[in-house]
Amino acid sequence: MNELITTQPLHGDFWSFFLNPYFWSGFMGWCVAQTIKMTRGAIRTKSVDFTYLMSTGGMPSAHSSTVVGIFVSLGMGIGWDAPVTVLASVVATITMFDAATVRRAAGQQARLLNKLTRQLFKEHRFSAKPLKEMLGHTRTEVLGGMITGTIVAICVMLLWRKLGWPGI
Repeated sequence: MNELITTQPLHGDFWSFFLNPYFWSGFMGWCVAQTIKMTRGAIRTKSVDFTYLMSTGGMPSAHSSTVVGIFVSLGMGIGWDAPVTVLASVVATITMFDAATVRRAAGQQARLLNKLTRQLFKEHRFSAKPLKEMLGHTRTEVLGGMITGTIVAICVMLLWRKLGWPGI
């Protein structure tokens, strides 16, 4: 049993995770996308709604922005042919496909079920909690996320290099 326990030191520490441009490219891609959603919502409704910061669906896709930000920053930082960059491109493709197809279909089904339950409960005086309809994205919203993630990753990588920070 003791032979399974290693005395090898761990590579880096917990905080080093936050000291690389690949994390920040993805995280900032998500932040920028969610901020754009909140700003668009504020313009549309003339009030600030912070629930947009954690919402799914809408323009641009934060999921797409996150995974494309990581993919682009990896490509710029360690090379477009690096195995981890290829893996990131696959994860990004699957994420965007899922957002524009499976999750979007689930949102459309929720919209239809909400309409049916409103009609049913109105006639029979039942109450029901509506299903979340903003689950997926249109292809335009996914494209918006791709563009947002790409721009953010380029900016993060250029700033990272300009400041001479380690990790690239």
